[in-house]
Amino acid sequence: MMKFKPIVRLGDKRIYRVAEKVNKIPSSELDELIKQMFTTMQALNGIGIAAPQIGVNQRVIIIGFESSPRYPNEAAVPNTVLINPSFEPLSQEKVLGWEGCLSIPGMRGVVPRYKKIKYRGFDSQGNLIQREAENLHARIVQHECDHIDGKLYPCHIEDWRHFGFEEEVWQDVIEKRIPNFE
Repeated sequence: MMKFKPIVRLGDKRIYRVAEKVNKIPSSELDELIKQMFTTMQALNGIGIAAPQIGVNQRVIIIGFESSPRYPNEAAVPNTVLINPSFEPLSQEKVLGWEGCLSIPGMRGVVPRYKKIKYRGFDSQGNLIQREAENLHARIVQHECDHIDGKLYPCHIEDWRHFGFEEEVWQDVIEKRIPNFE
């Protein structure tokens, strides 16, 4: 069984780099990277991960989950590998939602994201993937694409009262002092 890779966390200069385009698809190196990313994401109960989060400066993201303890009421998102991904909004409508990140453990913040997007990228064999997504599915793609551009979700926070340690902000949500945007 493959051991998961340590996560590059907030403050490590590698997490702020713009990742390099992948030029060789398919490759055994790329297959190994994807296996490491899936192992790491699943071991940490993530719903998405980008290659820079495990210290690899390439434009590769994976997303997906069947069920998630963090998002118990959300529909499953298919496990998807996206190499050199991009997205475009299908409307200018944005929605607020709570986000967390494996690179910022124990914290949550409210971030505006496009509600509906169209995204594209390549799978590990070089086949084009194009999909439309909305709500959490769209949010995950946008969040992971930020990572390959050297950004983390706090860059998008508009109201810093809605950012903090999970225990504190979830207690505020439960007690209705701040809204649960999802």
